[in-house]
Amino acid sequence: MKVLHVITGLGIGGAEQQLHLLLRHLPAECEVVTLTNPGPVADALTADGVTVTHLGMTGNRDLTVLPRLTRLIRAGHYDIVHTHLYRAGVYGRVAARLARVRTIVATEHSLGVTQIEGRPLSRATRALYRRTERMGSATIAVSETVARRLTAWGVPAGRVHLAPNGIDPAAFRFSAPARVAARSRLGIPLHAYVVGGVGRQVKGKNFESLIRAVAAVPDTHLLLAGDGPEHVMLLRLVHQLGVADRVRFAQPAEEPSSDSPTVPELLAAMDLFVSPSPEESFGVAVIEALASGLPALYVACPALEDLPPHDAPGARRIEAYNLPTAVHEERLTGPRRLPVPAAVEHYAIARTAERVMAVYEAVLAAAAEPVTDAVTGTTATAEPGAAPAAVSVPEPSAPPAAAPQQQQATAPAEK
Repeated sequence: MKVLHVITGLGIGGAEQQLHLLLRHLPAECEVVTLTNPGPVADALTADGVTVTHLGMTGNRDLTVLPRLTRLIRAGHYDIVHTHLYRAGVYGRVAARLARVRTIVATEHSLGVTQIEGRPLSRATRALYRRTERMGSATIAVSETVARRLTAWGVPAGRVHLAPNGIDPAAFRFSAPARVAARSRLGIPLHAYVVGGVGRQVKGKNFESLIRAVAAVPDTHLLLAGDGPEHVMLLRLVHQLGVADRVRFAQPAEEPSSDSPTVPELLAAMDLFVSPSPEESFGVAVIEALASGLPALYVACPALEDLPPHDAPGARRIEAYNLPTAVHEERLTGPRRLPVPAAVEHYAIARTAERVMAVYEAVLAAAAEPVTDAVTGTTATAEPGAAPAAVSVPEPSAPPAAAPQQQQATAPAEK
């Protein structure tokens, strides 16, 4: 099976990192096209042996990318074209149909109630989304919450399939040496209580409120992992509040290196994880934090809201206005590491890959089914340019049993 993944960009971001991780577990021959920004994730994919092509798109309305992408798809003889993120979904579906590919899958990573990929939703955005979605064979939702949002938009439920985001649980297992090394590299005192957040520094992530909350709790440090257009504004706020000595910013490395810690290493350096974003499509950063044994506070996390509360006892949903109080309460409890909860194994990347492969097999089978002419009663294989047939995806196998839980432990003694 030969699959072309089309994505808007390959900088550091949730969808981009999900694609990187997924391709390590998909039993298919995969190549990647990025419309723009071939950043660190492109380098990581290339290091894994994945062919990455950059089309050099200059903006949302750079229509010259369409014929180039169409030619690339036609020349590649792909069985499936799989798009990721809004812009790639629009251009990728159109190009795939022009290249006469009938098996087109899209993953919806970042659909909120009022925004998509951090940008406000408009009537035109919704209309273009729905129109191009009909060109595909199936749309994958990364959470049950996103699946409900898609059907509320008018996407037929039969076209929406659930394949939640996943993580590699073993990669996030807490390491005391990594904790010490990361703190030393970032200039964080070993004895400090560290609150952390991970994600793109954009307005919708609400990291401003997290900075203010930590500033209000004495003897508490903050570690923010990520980058984005709000970075300078967040730096300015830190200095305005006079807490520059208690706040550290870090750009996570995709792979272990001597220059910058990875996300697992940064999580090891933290004592409390906070996700202040009021609107999320999944909340993978919270699952990663739980895999590291961290207690977690979140304002919105569909990944956990779609599960029974006992699957993640170390995570607590809070209201955004209550963030300073919640951080203060956790500070009084002190640093601790918790058993890895069942929610982490539920979202193992191997299970995600299994679900995606089930969608691939279903759309290929549907495309190969003969079509019966209602007038003559004759059958024939559908033409490549015809509308895709509906697909039925079987239920995936039960998730793997949760790994034995580690014993609850306090953070290592520090001097």
